[in-house]
Amino acid sequence: MAYRGGERPAITLQKERYAVKKDNVIELIQPGEFKDHLTKVLRQGAQALVLQAVEVEFASFLENHADEKLEDGRKRVVRHGHLPERKVVRGIGAIPVKVPRSRDRKGQAVEDSIRFTSKLLPPYVRRSKSIEMALPYLYLKGISSGDFSDVMPVLLGKDVVGFSADTVLRLRKQWKEELDQWHKRRLESKNYVYV
Repeated sequence: MAYRGGERPAITLQKERYAVKKDNVIELIQPGEFKDHLTKVLRQGAQALVLQAVEVEFASFLENHADEKLEDGRKRVVRHGHLPERKVVRGIGAIPVKVPRSRDRKGQAVEDSIRFTSKLLPPYVRRSKSIEMALPYLYLKGISSGDFSDVMPVLLGKDVVGFSADTVLRLRKQWKEELDQWHKRRLESKNYVYV
């Protein structure tokens, strides 16, 4: 193919078509977001440790059921991929985790099936106990239930979810019930010294 200057040169790379060779795009940091390489490394390490611990727990589960066989000699309980990834909020921020899934080849009956349930990451757990223990303290220090959704991403990272006003109000109701139970506890079996 020809054009005014003679033969058209072959263009192999996308950037060769443009006069500007150097990118000068600057990544802007969003409000409530920060770049901290140490925190990133710590989160990756925490994620690796959690996943390693869950894999060891799963291997132990499979080992405990290794002697159970079907009539044709195959293992009854086998690995069956992973559950969907979910984020668990730890003190370092939100950590994505994938929990292994088991499959019971024996049958469809729910009461007879053998299923893996992680004790480290039980189903539906989204926050660690240390985070849950910090919530009443922050509430008592004056952070309103509506402000938790703004404050927690600043403290734990932008990926943190589950701190809406409704969640905090539900937790507050639970805290009040626990306090009422504590006030109504029986003290007859205990001896207390008071001045």
